[in-house]
Amino acid sequence: MKNFLDQDFLLQTKTAQQLYHEYAAPMPIIDYHNHLPPAEIAANKKFSTMTEIWLKGDHYKWRAMRAMGIDENLITGDADDYTKFKVWAETVPYTMRNPLYHWTHLELRKPFGITELLNKDSAERIYKEGNNQLQNLPVQTILGQFNVEVLCTTDDPADNLEYHLAMRQSDMKIKVFPAFRPDKSIAVEDPVAYNAYLERLSAASNTAINSYQALLDALKKRQDFFHEAGCRVSDHGLETMYAEDFTMAELESSFQKIRKGEPLSEHAVRQYKSGTLHFICQWYAERGWVQQFHIGALRNNNSRLLKRLGADAGIDSNGDWTVAQAMAKFFNRLDKENQLAKTIIYNNNPSYNAVYATMVGNFQGDGIRGKIQFGSGWWFLDQKDGMEQQMNTLSNMGMLSLFVGMITDSRSFLSFPRHEYFRRILCNLIGNDVENGELPHDVKWLGKMVQDICYHNAQKYFNFQ
Repeated sequence: MKNFLDQDFLLQTKTAQQLYHEYAAPMPIIDYHNHLPPAEIAANKKFSTMTEIWLKGDHYKWRAMRAMGIDENLITGDADDYTKFKVWAETVPYTMRNPLYHWTHLELRKPFGITELLNKDSAERIYKEGNNQLQNLPVQTILGQFNVEVLCTTDDPADNLEYHLAMRQSDMKIKVFPAFRPDKSIAVEDPVAYNAYLERLSAASNTAINSYQALLDALKKRQDFFHEAGCRVSDHGLETMYAEDFTMAELESSFQKIRKGEPLSEHAVRQYKSGTLHFICQWYAERGWVQQFHIGALRNNNSRLLKRLGADAGIDSNGDWTVAQAMAKFFNRLDKENQLAKTIIYNNNPSYNAVYATMVGNFQGDGIRGKIQFGSGWWFLDQKDGMEQQMNTLSNMGMLSLFVGMITDSRSFLSFPRHEYFRRILCNLIGNDVENGELPHDVKWLGKMVQDICYHNAQKYFNFQ
């Protein structure tokens, strides 16, 4: 019987152990999609308590505590930090077989070196020990301990990127780049909120947005600004793909209705999103950027908590939209104009894995190895079973060896053990194939493959500078 979280955690064979310890573990981390606050990285923030660094903003943990019936005030309310930590500690034993149980104890081991299991009896000791260590663990030190080489945050086109610009001028060893996230530029369902956003975008771009073309001009100006700040990647959070037919006249008509505060029809909303995404994605290809599409989350399902906490409150779930036809049409429209950028698509519904894995194969080529990527297990699928399903489907229908690997997609500076988790699962998959006689025992070649997936493929794919 193995011990919990020993050095060979998740590694079931000798080959898997060799691949992980000798090849995967030493590789640096390129985390090309997360939601870390650039202000806190630039300021090299020190967190005061374990609650502040670990529980604030972590909606995975919030969902678990809500399932336990814990009062919202003890989760996201104004209860004191120790009380919040204690109720989380009391919840942890009940999370067994949820990835939270693994992540929690991996995050305590690194960077804190705490190997004790977290529960109601150990809560006070671990809280005090963690708080003491945090005094010597500013965020840049934490990132260094995790061997993070590159980070890409998530930034709105109207953001001024002041912290990214400051970091580019600093002597920081870790490279931090913005990622262009223009979701609000197509969020036309609520004309009041959309018009408020256009005013913000207008000020940032120094453009009077009084026509649809002016909107495109403003967004292109902001892409210019992001590019100068080192941005080479975009990201889109979409319910589903949008690929309606459109004309400029139809988009202009919809724009003018929105500016008057008039709601659009469901078809006009999809058409507006389709056209705007098409133009934005053309520019990515011109600039040589990578575009990412996180598709399939049904967001903000609980209106009571949405009103109280806002978005990203742990009230989202898998969606169930038909995606294949629209996705093919969207990519084909760009591809036939030779304007399809390098692309990563992330799936949030396991029933669509084969759709995504086969879709990427339709648009490969152009002299770019792995140009279109089926992204890592995301959100509800970034756990052992979800990662294995994603990699097995990619292996069966594509090229696992060209995969650009894992992201954290996290708001927590302690989330980087997810890369270790992923690497162990990857090595175990390959190791089991070797032990079963399904792959040759060529550890040198397989080790190279592992290192490529963990680091080198992403390094070459993004070409961050």
